[in-house]
Amino acid sequence: MHDASIPDEFRSAVVERRGRSHAFEGYDPISTALIIVDMQNHFVAEGGLSEVPIARGIVANINALVDTFRATGGTVVWIRSTMSMEGRGAWPMFFENFIAPERVRDARAGLMAGTWGHEFFSELDIGGGELVIDKDRFSPFSPGASHLDEALKELGIDTVFVTGTMTNVCCDSTARDAMMLDYRAVMVEDANAARSDEDHVGALSTFISVFGDVLTTQEAIRALHVE
Repeated sequence: MHDASIPDEFRSAVVERRGRSHAFEGYDPISTALIIVDMQNHFVAEGGLSEVPIARGIVANINALVDTFRATGGTVVWIRSTMSMEGRGAWPMFFENFIAPERVRDARAGLMAGTWGHEFFSELDIGGGELVIDKDRFSPFSPGASHLDEALKELGIDTVFVTGTMTNVCCDSTARDAMMLDYRAVMVEDANAARSDEDHVGALSTFISVFGDVLTTQEAIRALHVE
């Protein structure tokens, strides 16, 4: 996990502006979903092409949250980045402008269905029957990226807890888009991981200021009334 967290003075400024410590009060597990973003070998496993070493340190917290959601009747959703060599899944806007040309093919191939990189990290406690949703953009809520929004609406979900990697890219994009779609969005501070403390804290600090709430794993568990 990251050693750094949102500075106390920043949290104090947020409280002063909105008049309370947390944006949201009271969570009904039945209408709340745990969203686990991109905890795949490509990002988490040692030797993954886009390895985020700190992501291995959040697995225990994610599993603890999964246990809580299962025990309280909440919804658990596993999100996978899924790319292809052509068509929409090739995402040329990103791969051809933000990835070096000699790395584009491997970057796409590493997240193609059926590859080792596409698989979820083996230490995650993935249960049968839980939602597994593929996305082809940073945020599964991005238009056309996945059917996550429709799936959550069918289940009556109005609140999402976002975990996974990377804090400042796919997780932040997911949580922000959720808020824009009128979900109560929460990022779980010690169940998200980025490549650096600066990236992690910067993303969470911006998010808590205007997009949603930030809780620790234990705060989230207590909020769902399970110790």
